[in-house]
Amino acid sequence: EVQPVESGGGLVQPGESLTLSCATSGFTFSSYGMSWVRQAPGKAEEWVSGIEASGTSYYTDAVKGRFTISRDNAKNTLYLQLNSLKIEDTAMYYCAKGRSAADAWGKEKVGQGTEVTVSS
Repeated sequence: EVQPVESGGGLVQPGESLTLSCATSGFTFSSYGMSWVRQAPGKAEEWVSGIEASGTSYYTDAVKGRFTISRDNAKNTLYLQLNSLKIEDTAMYYCAKGRSAADAWGKEKVGQGTEVTVSS
């Protein structure tokens, strides 16, 4: 059973930064692509960023140049560095496991999420 735990969310002002973490267990982390998805209040779920098992990363246009996804296979942990945060980044952020090593677009939320609120 996949049991990740997301952390690192919080309340910040526009322009500030956060680092989200997703500590996983129960599967061979290094063998799967992983992603971050978010859901803002009243809005549809949105894929934000993904990283293949190889380390190749992808971003939705809205966060390119501001967010950085990374993974530490030794720690079975996925990260998302959020810089230059905007009010529209406010959402619950979830990590998701892909179906294969190359699947960096998984939207199957597997954790409880961590809340990011950007407000002035």
